[in-house]
Amino acid sequence: QVQLVESGGGSVQARGSLRLSCTVSGDFSTHYSTAWLRQAPGKQREGVAGINRYHTTTYGDSVKDRFIVSKDNAKNIMYLQMNFLKPEDTAMYYCAADPWVAENSVLLPGPYKHWGQGTQVTVNS
Repeated sequence: QVQLVESGGGSVQARGSLRLSCTVSGDFSTHYSTAWLRQAPGKQREGVAGINRYHTTTYGDSVKDRFIVSKDNAKNIMYLQMNFLKPEDTAMYYCAADPWVAENSVLLPGPYKHWGQGTQVTVNS
């Protein structure tokens, strides 16, 4: 069993920054693909940023050049540094992990078996 716990969400003004953390424990390997996904009210869950099992990072088009995903393998923590935040970034942010995500599917929610409970990010205009 794999457990994921997100932290670091909150309320911030537009153009501000936040850093989210996802602590992973349990039967987890650095070979897992991991990702950040978000869901705003009334919208589908969408991929934000991910790291596949080959340690390649991928970003959603709406966050490229603003967000940075990274992972501390020694501590089993994944981070999402979010800069120049916009009101449209407001959502519940989830981290997810799975060992069998295809290389080109890291930002899709469907392949992930393990999820955290989410952390809310609110960006005020």
